[in-house]
Amino acid sequence: MRFRRDAPRALIAATGLVIAVLTLASNLLFGGMTSAVERSQLELMRAIIQFNVDGAASNALARAEITASDPLVRELLARRDRAGLLAHTQAMFLEQRDKYSVDQVQFHLAPATSFLRLQAPERFGDDLSAFRPMVVAVNRERTARRGVAVAATGPGIFGVAPIRDPGGSHVGSVEFGMDIGQLLDRLKAAYGLELTLFIDEEPLRRYARGIRPGVISEQNRVGQTMRLHSTNWALMQNLVNGDDLRIHDEMRDWVRDANGTAYGVVLLPLRDGSGQTLGTIVVARSFESTRGAAGRSNVLQILFALLGFVVLVGVILIVVRGYLVRPLAAITGRFATVGTGERPEPDGDDRYLSEEMKALAGEHDRIADLVDAKKKR
Repeated sequence: MRFRRDAPRALIAATGLVIAVLTLASNLLFGGMTSAVERSQLELMRAIIQFNVDGAASNALARAEITASDPLVRELLARRDRAGLLAHTQAMFLEQRDKYSVDQVQFHLAPATSFLRLQAPERFGDDLSAFRPMVVAVNRERTARRGVAVAATGPGIFGVAPIRDPGGSHVGSVEFGMDIGQLLDRLKAAYGLELTLFIDEEPLRRYARGIRPGVISEQNRVGQTMRLHSTNWALMQNLVNGDDLRIHDEMRDWVRDANGTAYGVVLLPLRDGSGQTLGTIVVARSFESTRGAAGRSNVLQILFALLGFVVLVGVILIVVRGYLVRPLAAITGRFATVGTGERPEPDGDDRYLSEEMKALAGEHDRIADLVDAKKKR
């Protein structure tokens, strides 16, 4: 083993191993931080959708309760005055539709007979008990309810409030329905999310008898659901498929690539007032920023590791060769002259020697002086 050759190699190898381990540990740490950030984004997406769906249902119910408390509404419904009720509430409905995405308002007579649809005044008198369980429950229990339901014209977010006549007797109910599609469009504009609404085919065929033509079609079928609204279907069809929607009664999430970009996807089930799953909202958001930051971080860590390795290799070579091997070789050469009668010239570089090397050089001088003194005798 030659110290001059093998010692730097051993030190460089050890340095490279330590830097590699530290770089790997750093990558794992930053990878975990990236995963935590993406998980928090998925949770935020879920919270945004749930909060806004619940908020829309609360707003619908608040409007229904305000209308149900209107004394003239109570009197007109008790008198079965359809024309008077339409004249009194139609302007309100048009304003609510244009400003707040209220797409339907309907008055019912107990237990569940349609009395007046403000969005379609010509349609009335049909029994809703077979396909509007929320309306039936409100008129049976005489308490307000809210939630997602499939009406004759399709799914919506509803608030239903009971109505009492001027004498306090229960006479019927009123419901306000919010368009889910417009809610999704507003969420995209506000948060930059991509959203798609899927409703199970079975409740659509059973309840949505007045839905617009072409909605229930093979073109919109995804698994056992129908796609009713999407803010960007060209993208979303790469992120969700029939297999993903086969089980959609629980909230789930995943990360999937589309067009070379990673997207976080959240599936949020939609349930009616009884807890039955009617469909789901799927929301997606690009993870390009977090993945890009993670990639840049990895590149920078590797570059810093290489730079650190090069610097440390240089330091090792300078220390081993400049402070140990070279001075030791020079002093060894001086010891070789002891007893030859030749004394090497003083070396001006001795002032740069370490304390240990200075001591060794001084020992050479002492031994050489002793040898020379013995020869003179």
